Amino acid sequence: MALYEHIFLARQDVSAQQVEELTTQFTDVLSQGGGKVTKNEYWGIKTLSYRIRKNRKAHYTLLNIDAPHAAVAEMERQMRISEDILRFMTIRVDELEEGPSAMMQKRDRDDRDGERGGRPDRGDRGDRFGGERRPRRF
Repeated sequence: MALYEHIFLARQDVSAQQVEELTTQFTDVLSQGGGKVTKNEYWGIKTLSYRIRKNRKAHYTLLNIDAPHAAVAEMERQMRISEDILRFMTIRVDELEEGPSAMMQKRDRDDRDGERGGRPDRGDRGDRFGGERRPRRF
């Protein structure tokens, strides 16, 4: 069977529980087609780069899939029909990455930055302008 990474975006006005139900529904479609989901990560609500169907934010979910192409195609067909799914992308990969994805690692890193106040310690900068401030001449 082939290995895939699949990300889908759900509308912001659906609840996190409804997104979990959508994920379960698509996982069931894959299992009926002879595949399985090896990793399921909910990344939360994130701001979109541009508006998609009048939405500025969306729920992001990552699925690592080990399934035949027919099962993935059926899942994508059902996603096209669903009004709650804004976008999705499926990429075939040679191997699935183990552990948390880069997005989940970023969240952990952001939490650690919160302990320091979110900014690195830059020390005393002294006089930033290198001496007396002179007026500009044009």
